[in-house]
Amino acid sequence: MSTLRRRALTLVIAVVVLLSCIHSIRTSSVSAAPAQKDTAAAQGDPPLIDLDGYKQVLGKYRGKGILVTFWATWCQPCRDEFPMIIELHKQYSSQGLQVIGVSLDENADMGLVRHFLTEFHPGFPNYRQKPGIDADAFYQGVNPEWRGTMPQTDFYARDGHLARFFVGQKQKPAFEDAIRLILASPVSENNQAAISHPGN
Repeated sequence: MSTLRRRALTLVIAVVVLLSCIHSIRTSSVSAAPAQKDTAAAQGDPPLIDLDGYKQVLGKYRGKGILVTFWATWCQPCRDEFPMIIELHKQYSSQGLQVIGVSLDENADMGLVRHFLTEFHPGFPNYRQKPGIDADAFYQGVNPEWRGTMPQTDFYARDGHLARFFVGQKQKPAFEDAIRLILASPVSENNQAAISHPGN
């Protein structure tokens, strides 16, 4: 075999080996992609909170009017109400309203939670009640008059006190009245612990 042919054969073998390596790298990258996607989805899940965590979240936004919506994917009235709450967030955030969502879904429903948040793109922070905690103690700690009925919406004045709350689904005018109430409240050093009863 001539030197020229040997060189050509060596070149062909080198090209084949190189192409095999490239194919192998691409295959491993593609197979790793779903795992990376799953990790990203898990990292984007709503942070878990207990009662202390909930109070810390409220403290973070002290000085703003805060609307907290408690929801779950299995609660149809919650699903019906959520787009309106997103709309109110867009409408009043520039005036000092902070909306916060808290999911009461279990671990087994995380696929539904991810789909729900992807579908609605709320634009405000959402958390999830930490599984395994005493749910009744959580409800009572959030609002002594709450028994776990949903949807539940709490409205906190700028000074941090619970100014109004809704149990069950309400219409937009009721929400707007409550929002105007909490936005009009002054920021006070003395936290008034008074709770207004739910509006109709």
